[in-house]
Amino acid sequence: MSLAMAKPPSQTGAKRRFDPLTAAAVVFFLLAVMFAAAPAVNAGPATLAGLLLLIGLAGVCCLGLFVLRGSAEPVADAEAGVDKLIQALSEPAAIAAPDGRLQATNAAWREVLGASPRLPKSGASAASLFAALGAARRGETARATVKTNGTEHEALVSPMGARRFLVRLHSQAGATLSLPAAAMEVLAAFTTAKSPPPKVLDAFAAASPFGAALLEGEDPFEALIIEANPALKAVAGGGEVGQAFGALIDPASRADAIAKLAAGAPVGALEVRLAHDPARIAHLYLAQSAGRWVAYLVDVSERKQIELQLAQSQKMQAIGQLAGGVAHDFNNLLTAIFMQLDVLAARHPVGDPSYEGLNEIKQTSMRAADLVRKLLAFSRKQTVQREILDLGELISEFEVLLRRVLYEDVKLSTDYGRNLPLVRADRSQLETAVMNLAVNARDAVRAHGGGLVRIKTARLTQEQAAALGYASAEGDQALIEVSDDGPGIAPAVMDKIFDPFFTTKPVGEGTGLGLATVYGIVKQSEGWISVDSRPGEGAAFRIFLPVHIPVATVAQAPLPVAPKRPAARDLSGAGRILFVEDEDAVRGVAAKLLRARGYEVIEAASGEEALELAETHAGSIDLMISDVVMPGMQGPDLLKQARVYLGAAPVMFISGYAESEFSDLLEGEANVSFLAKPIDIKTLAERVKQELQRAA
Repeated sequence: MSLAMAKPPSQTGAKRRFDPLTAAAVVFFLLAVMFAAAPAVNAGPATLAGLLLLIGLAGVCCLGLFVLRGSAEPVADAEAGVDKLIQALSEPAAIAAPDGRLQATNAAWREVLGASPRLPKSGASAASLFAALGAARRGETARATVKTNGTEHEALVSPMGARRFLVRLHSQAGATLSLPAAAMEVLAAFTTAKSPPPKVLDAFAAASPFGAALLEGEDPFEALIIEANPALKAVAGGGEVGQAFGALIDPASRADAIAKLAAGAPVGALEVRLAHDPARIAHLYLAQSAGRWVAYLVDVSERKQIELQLAQSQKMQAIGQLAGGVAHDFNNLLTAIFMQLDVLAARHPVGDPSYEGLNEIKQTSMRAADLVRKLLAFSRKQTVQREILDLGELISEFEVLLRRVLYEDVKLSTDYGRNLPLVRADRSQLETAVMNLAVNARDAVRAHGGGLVRIKTARLTQEQAAALGYASAEGDQALIEVSDDGPGIAPAVMDKIFDPFFTTKPVGEGTGLGLATVYGIVKQSEGWISVDSRPGEGAAFRIFLPVHIPVATVAQAPLPVAPKRPAARDLSGAGRILFVEDEDAVRGVAAKLLRARGYEVIEAASGEEALELAETHAGSIDLMISDVVMPGMQGPDLLKQARVYLGAAPVMFISGYAESEFSDLLEGEANVSFLAKPIDIKTLAERVKQELQRAA
């Protein structure tokens, strides 16, 4: 047999090849040793150093010849049949030498790695391959990773005779598991099998703080309850075994949920109202398994209430900003109208045919100014003068006026609680708020033939205030409640009643600013207002104000009070005034009227222009009158930069906004006063003369 006739490699001997590079390396190595030994030979062996050097060089020469002899060993030729073996393999395969040179490769190898004569010499692939070759020299089968063209291959390296290794590649991408057909059927059945229907609620659902129920039936709302946790009864007011789950849901809400499920809505994203109390809202989550359902009911009523309050607050804030801006612009226009009317009134005195028409225009303008004040009150940008008020005295004194406002067919009832507290608020604003609520209550009961309007005052604890609608109350609260026995407020308009210009009264009988003004006044007083109304049972508006606790102070001797300076009758004067106003109509007519009264007026249409004029007339300006809100530089910023040129001259700001809107920007400033728009020339001239007299 051919295997028996084959001779072992030791008997045939290795066939050597002549390598010229190796021969040259041997020659140059021997010459280098000879040249290095020359100094030692010349010195003779008598010296110990020369002897040691010769011995060391002899050892190095022997070692170098041994290494070069090993590197010059020829690569064994491929055995007969090896090429056929490589070509027969379907996977990429090659025969490699220890130094990485390839002796034979098949077509699949060349397709993957190309026609390179050796294994990769650089990169992570080279390090991995040569580590595997080292393990194969020790007779082990090793693995390596080869990456080419973005694809990683696993290389299996195994010894194959003397100094010869078989390298095979396997692609790591797209490898699939091959199983027998029977095994694949079992695997497919396992992966597509459905879990068995639940028999009982799991421990988590049974102990959860939200409602959970196990239902049996194809339709979750017609399915019967098999088991329910204790929380379901607390949430939905039911949940007995055998009860239809749909009975816990409000019918209208249930129909909406059924429609969403039929439309393919994601299971679990259902918002429903509960049957026992339609005002309560819950989130329903459903999970189905083989004819049974697991239902989870989470009460989100409080969260929804907070979301609604936040949305309402944001809406009212946005409307308030709009109303404040509109009111500011209207105040500028009304100021120009009032001043022009003063000019015309001087030309057309009483008895003039035009006097009556001018007077009508002035009265109409004053009504417009009153509407603007209400808008500012709603937007909380109205100037307030807070004082300490006794709640009982305030309402009792105001009761006389209220009885005159209410008609004979409307009865007024007052209920004063005990130990009524003090509050800190603007008296006129608070009276306006109570008046508006009482007038609304009067109109509501008169539309149904008369009735009762009731005003109640009380001192509430934090818990009592929360029970009456002020959930975020802190500490004791003062209560003013205005209620009636009228038809109540329809739920459809409940969220709009505080909107400006919204009214349910007939055309011409209401402006829609009554409740909006009340809302703004209460908010500006750091209070809260709530409404409790059901159709046919009347309505109750409750104002909550924080109780004022006086700070104990040491009694001091009263200071002498300076007599109040009467309003100047002679409105003429002298002095240089810097008038800063971006509204041309206001600035022009005001400057003209002040000049007519003897003043020298320097006009500026912007803060930047006023700053330049202040620098030009530094030290000679007696009074600066400035608007607050202007394009570019604002009034307070102008004052800070112009103060070095004004010296101690007084400054008077005029604005349609409240003084509190910018008072914090004037900290540290002296001789600063405020005049609210709209203003007429008489009011302006009086204040100008007072400021100049005070500074004199």
